[in-house]
This record gives sequence, C-alpha cells and structure tokens, in this order.
Amino acid sequence: MNTVKNLTKIRLLKNNLLKNTELFIKREDLLHKYISGNKFRKLKYNFEYVKNNRFKEVITFGGAYSNHISATAYAGKLQNIQTFGIIRGEELENQTTLNYTLNFAKDCGMNLIFVSREDYKKKDASNKVRQLINTLQRPYIIPEGGTNNLAIKGCEEILGNDTKPFDYICTSVGTGGTISGLINASESHQEILGFSALKGDFLSEDISKFVSKTNWKLNTDYHFGGYGKISEELIHFMNDFKKTYDIPLDPIYTGKMMFGIIDLIKKGYFKQNAKILAIHTGGLQGIEGMNETLKLKKLPLIQ
Repeated sequence: MNTVKNLTKIRLLKNNLLKNTELFIKREDLLHKYISGNKFRKLKYNFEYVKNNRFKEVITFGGAYSNHISATAYAGKLQNIQTFGIIRGEELENQTTLNYTLNFAKDCGMNLIFVSREDYKKKDASNKVRQLINTLQRPYIIPEGGTNNLAIKGCEEILGNDTKPFDYICTSVGTGGTISGLINASESHQEILGFSALKGDFLSEDISKFVSKTNWKLNTDYHFGGYGKISEELIHFMNDFKKTYDIPLDPIYTGKMMFGIIDLIKKGYFKQNAKILAIHTGGLQGIEGMNETLKLKKLPLIQ
C-alpha cells in the first residue's frame, strides 16, 4: 500500500480482482480529528458565513448518532458560537445516559432539544423549533446533514489537480450534498458514482436540484436495509478491510460504499484499466455508538 499526498492505493491483486484496475481512497477522514471528511467541507463556508454576518446561534438537525451533529457542535465550540441540535426521538431525553455522539455534542456546549419523529419531519416548522427560534438573538439554520449551497461549495474542493486522472469518483450518499459538490467539480471524462445509504430513489431528485451535469449515477443496491442498518457480512468486510489496509471504515456510509465498489469491480461494472477514486467521508465517531447497538444484538463488533 502506498500513499501519494492523501491518496492511498488499495492493492486489488490481493483479492484476485481485475489486474489492471486501480483503486485509490482519498482520506478526507484525516482532515480533522473531530470535524472530519465531508462535514469539514460542508461546515467550512457555513461557519464562515455565520461569522461574517454576525449570527449569534446555529441551529441544526440530526439523529442520535449523527456525524453532522457531532461536527457542528465542535465547530461551534471552536468558533465560540452557541449551537442547538434538534434531535430526532423525544424518548432519548428521558434516558439516564446519552450515547457517545450526544455526550460529545453536549460536552462541546451544544444544547440538545429532543423532538418526536412527527415534529422532526417538520424541521424548523415544528412548534418546538419555532419557540426556540423566538427566544434566540440571531439564529442561523443549517439543514439536516449540512446540505445547502454553501456546503456544496465546500464539497467541490474535495477534487483538484491530483484527482483529474481518475475515471470514476465514488462517494457514499446521505443527503446529497457531497456528491453534488463532486459532480460540479468533476472533469468531463469522469463518472461520479454515488452509493446510497438510504432506501429509495428520491435522492436522485434532491441531487438534481444542485447540479446541471449528467455524468453521475446513484447506486441503491448496497444500503444493507436502509440508513443505520448493518449486517454481519458488512461487519466482517469492514474488519477485514481495516486489518488488510489499516484503514477504518464507518458502518453508515464508507463501509457500504467500499463494499459496493469492490463488489462492482468483481462483477465487471468498471471499464478495463479503470482508475477509481473512493472518497472517505469520515464519520468514524459513529462506530462507538453502533457497537453499543451490536452488543445488545449480540453481533460481532466493529474493530
């Protein structure tokens, strides 16, 4: 395994895969210890906007194990901006102990507001959120997952001169912001391939709102049952991948993406002599929370 800048080559010959196919990973997870991967990119210009326009508070949304909640909390701490996290699941408020993600966010100074799943669907239109907004001085709202035009601008910076030689750029997809940035910044000869972490094809419509190019596809075959769902097969794959290449993957996004990429290579999806780049979008903080769930289900743990 060799590294060029932050591009790490995966030696596919070990797995008896296509001889002339080259697979690299762009280690966006190494950008920052607590605001890693695509969250660093998405929050960069949002917090710059907050600071330049003198907003006093940041409100955002996420689930109990959200990478975005964790990253926003730490970014707020760094910028000395008060943050508020609207958390899906009001039953979590009455738990005696919070999970790793929520504890981290709280320790960073984020105020956690737990709402029902019904209210969460309404986002900033729910009564609880409206009441919160009315009590604040000058709040700025960042959408769930951080996806907005400023986030996409940040994600466009993932690609540069070092990524131009690649034929395929692969990324996991949650809210569509990262892949939109990649599409906008891509070269004409490149295909952007997104691996959905969610069930359903609705993400294609969301992505289309932010892009004008057509050199992209959304693969929905490797979600393993939907967002936050995982199987023993995926756990074994991730643990073997880390053992072989010394690269940890997260169970929500990058683990599913890498499983999908290697499976597609085996099935002959990519053209001969293809140069493939996978974007490691971070999210490793979610492993601890997932292992808590796996322990309860008596399943193997993520190493």
